[in-house]
Amino acid sequence: MRRYFAHLLALSVLAFGTTIYAQTTGGSTGNSTTDNSDKKEDRKDLRKDRRDLHKDRKDIRHDQRDLNKDRKDLAKDRRDIREDREECKEGNKAECKDAAKDKKDIKADRKDINKDKKDLHADRKDARKDKNDIRHDRRDLRHDRHGK
Repeated sequence: MRRYFAHLLALSVLAFGTTIYAQTTGGSTGNSTTDNSDKKEDRKDLRKDRRDLHKDRKDIRHDQRDLNKDRKDLAKDRRDIREDREECKEGNKAECKDAAKDKKDIKADRKDINKDKKDLHADRKDARKDKNDIRHDRRDLRHDRHGK
C-alpha cells in the first residue's frame, strides 16, 4: 500500500503541475476579455490604417494633378516667351515687357513644380508606411485569432 501511495502522490503532483501550466500559458482557456479587447484594438488599428492609406492615395492623385497642371503652365509660359522674343526683335516694346513678366512666371512655376514633387514624395512615403502598418496589423490579428 505504501508503494502505491507514493505512486499516487507523484501522479497527483504531476497532474496538478500540468493543470497549472495549462492555465497560465493562456491557451484557448486564457483570459478571454483581454484577448477580445486586443482583437478589437487590432481591428480598429487596421481600419484606421486603411482610411489613412485611402487619404494618402487621394493626396497622391491630387498632387499629381497639380504637378501636371504646373508643367502645362510652364510649357505655356516658355512658348509665350519665345513668341514675345520674336515680336520684340521685330520692334514691339510691349512684348519685351511681357517677356520679362513671363520669365517671373516661369520662376514661380518651377517653385510650384518642386513643391508638388516634394508633396508627392511625402505622400507616397506615407502610403508605404500605411501599407506596412496594415500588413503588421493583419498579422497581429491573425496571431490573436490563432493563438500563435
